Amino acid sequence: MGLQTRRLGRTGVSLTELGFGAAPIGNLYQPRTDAEVDALLQNAWDAGLRYFDTAPLYGFGLSETRLGKFLRTKPRGDFVISTKVGRLLKPNAGWHEQRAAFIDAAPFEPVYDYSHDGVMRSVEESLQRLGLSSIDILLMHDIGAATHGAAHAEVMKVAMEGGYRALNRLRGEGSVKAIGIGANEWQVCAEAMNHGQWDAFLLAGRYTLLEQEPLDAFFPLCEKAGVGIIVGGAFNSGILATGPVEGAHFNYGDVPEEVMDRVRRLDAVCRAHGVPLPAAALQFPRAHPLVATVIPGVAHSAELASALDWAARAIPPALWSDLKAEGLLHRNAPVPA
Repeated sequence: MGLQTRRLGRTGVSLTELGFGAAPIGNLYQPRTDAEVDALLQNAWDAGLRYFDTAPLYGFGLSETRLGKFLRTKPRGDFVISTKVGRLLKPNAGWHEQRAAFIDAAPFEPVYDYSHDGVMRSVEESLQRLGLSSIDILLMHDIGAATHGAAHAEVMKVAMEGGYRALNRLRGEGSVKAIGIGANEWQVCAEAMNHGQWDAFLLAGRYTLLEQEPLDAFFPLCEKAGVGIIVGGAFNSGILATGPVEGAHFNYGDVPEEVMDRVRRLDAVCRAHGVPLPAAALQFPRAHPLVATVIPGVAHSAELASALDWAARAIPPALWSDLKAEGLLHRNAPVPA
């Protein structure tokens, strides 16, 4: 499968329009064997995916270790990798709350550290786990009030005065090609634009068929600054992949009734045009000129095959027109041609 590439903002980095989100290979929600992971990664590679995103959080280093083992078998210039900073891993083989998400993960515990020295140490440790000599894109992970609550102001001060200084230093030295933020809220990315020059923002779940608020003010700011967008969470953590079914998840939790109703309406329009809802969900964000790539998290080769099918599925223009006419899409949302 030939995937097109798109340049990330004003950087010299080009990403395949579909990327690989590596949280699942850190045993997100269920354990996976090394053999299963190797097969999944090889299938992704064979399908043409050349952008891989990971983080120390994912399996407490397990995702980086598994991904690095695979990528070391490929020519270094043939892929782009991003990882994240903001958490350090300390030894802890016992129970902690993050183990509810990452099953049978490595014997560590993630601890927040957005300081200059913490970021530098995080990069060094990620390179060791990956077994690579360089990282292409470095993202500050999970800053914002949604994660840090009342401590947001204090965390933000450390992140912008310390962590950003480290990121900017690494970019200036040429150690990384691009720096950015990976977060679940666009508002903190907008706030961070007042403190430095960023290359990219990875938005998880904030630009989807269900949510287009960034179109009003945030995306215009990014366009003016030349910041590229990486879209994660195109299915809003599940509901747009499964559809309006019992047990579906929205933003890692239960589905509010108003969201379920909206998904029912989205699904009805898609069905009227003979298009699977997840195909529309995966293709919609790619239509925005700021979006360089969409990175679904796939746990198994079967899920990868479904994602590839959805990404390639022909969608009639009338579907997008009907979604706008129904008030289900932002009036100014770019749609696939």
